[in-house]
Amino acid sequence: MMFSSAAFLFGAGENPSGRERCALSFLLEFLDLKGMITMSLLEVKNLSHSYGDKVLYHDASFDLYNGEHMGLVGQNGAGKSTLIKTLIGEVIPDDGLIKWFPKASVGHLDQYAQVDAGITVFEYLKQAYADLYRMEERLNGLYEKMAEDSSEKLINQAANLQETLEDRDFYAIESHIYRVAAGLGITAIGMDKVLETLSGGQRAKVILAKLLLEKPEVLLLDEPTNFLDKEHVEWLSKYLTGFEGAFILVSHDFDFLDQVTTCIGDIEFGTITKYHGNYSAFLKQKGQKREEYIRQYESQKKLIERTEEYIAKNKVRASTAAMAKSRQKKLDKIERMAPPTGLTKPVIRFKSTGLTAQRVLEVKDLEVGYYYPLLPKLHFVLEQNQRVVITGFNGIGKSTLLKTLVGEIPPIFGSFEFARNVVIGYYEQDLKWDREGQTPLEIITEAFPKLSQKQTRSALSRCGVKAEHVLQPITTLSGGEQSRVKLCKLTLSPCNLLILDEPTNHLDYLAKESLQEALRDFDGTVILVSHEAAFYRDWADKVVEIEKMGF
Repeated sequence: MMFSSAAFLFGAGENPSGRERCALSFLLEFLDLKGMITMSLLEVKNLSHSYGDKVLYHDASFDLYNGEHMGLVGQNGAGKSTLIKTLIGEVIPDDGLIKWFPKASVGHLDQYAQVDAGITVFEYLKQAYADLYRMEERLNGLYEKMAEDSSEKLINQAANLQETLEDRDFYAIESHIYRVAAGLGITAIGMDKVLETLSGGQRAKVILAKLLLEKPEVLLLDEPTNFLDKEHVEWLSKYLTGFEGAFILVSHDFDFLDQVTTCIGDIEFGTITKYHGNYSAFLKQKGQKREEYIRQYESQKKLIERTEEYIAKNKVRASTAAMAKSRQKKLDKIERMAPPTGLTKPVIRFKSTGLTAQRVLEVKDLEVGYYYPLLPKLHFVLEQNQRVVITGFNGIGKSTLLKTLVGEIPPIFGSFEFARNVVIGYYEQDLKWDREGQTPLEIITEAFPKLSQKQTRSALSRCGVKAEHVLQPITTLSGGEQSRVKLCKLTLSPCNLLILDEPTNHLDYLAKESLQEALRDFDGTVILVSHEAAFYRDWADKVVEIEKMGF
């Protein structure tokens, strides 16, 4: 069957000659080795998984083919990160099949991977080519042997190794490393920096760089842009657009998704639906699909109502009872469509307290850092009701500046002074909790003990924390759900100065929209660190690059 199919496709007829059979045999062997045309790289079939009472997937299925660039989307808590962990075997599903093509190499971005903290950035990135460096060692060993024994066998072995190294561009490794490192902003950090001296964001960038240098056939990337600033997101976008292999990418940066994806996996209501095209095409298709479903639902609803009305009128009449009974049987057999369900948008509102001073903050000769200054001396003044966005490449000191202003770390030099009645509301980028076993209900109750349990649950619900999650340990929730709990805490704390460090990192588009509206409506001053221009461009008064700090 395979021969006749291939013969038909390539014009050899149903009874190919010996030469044609030889050519077709080679072709089929080639296709089998590649495995890229005749089968998918990944097959997910009838996947089911639950956490307690929450069903993430039920009989969900999809395929990933070579060259496909899939964006994975869904509301916070839908199971995007869990799916990535399931695909690499970290999470065992309740049921279903996950089948990888046997020869496919899969690379996973693990920002918390264990690394040798005592080596430099450059030494760590070189590990992406460990097999080639071992090959070079064998080649050097052969050259040493050939000094005493120049047998044909040793010469051929050395020639084969040399040819392989040249074919795999071994002698340009350093330039490859520096190209990727520069693209992700790592060279600005320092290639000779020891890994243990890097911040969490810097370390995540280095791990991503090593993964890209390894060039697996399939990339699994969970929020790769969280620690990248604008120019480095643009570089990664170009890299992934030109990536010849396949990838599955989780991201809440929808501009980024739009640029790099060729298909979208939408996790919703326990299913995974695959749409072809980029993120914008997905939104259009999903909207059309939803409109069609609503039309079909309304049509069925009217049919059922008319039929029920007919039955009610005619079942009591002897002349029409048989007809009414017949229609009832037909009605009972109808598979009723579920009512269309809309996604719930959080309601985020920040409470403002009055501020009489015109000057909110004055900074003089401020140097911030841990052991040494990360930036030149800072001088600036923040006026009442200003909305200022701070940008700059990762690791330069944006988060360090905010932590200094809120008193988490002391300044190295200089001073800053807030107006006397300034009340700060601070959102920290890291998802850190006092006790890992705490539930969202306990966290809010502990912070606001005067609230009743009903009021606490209502506040969490307004911020999009689902009822079934309020009693779960906070660390078992998704990053987006944890972020909503942090935002809830902030909405309950009246303030006149909001200091926010990358608050959109884990939020889905509905939560982002609500937060955007809340900041636009906030009657106070805002300092925001963000790498998402689309989030702040419509309401920010001033955008400042931290290396050029000065308002």
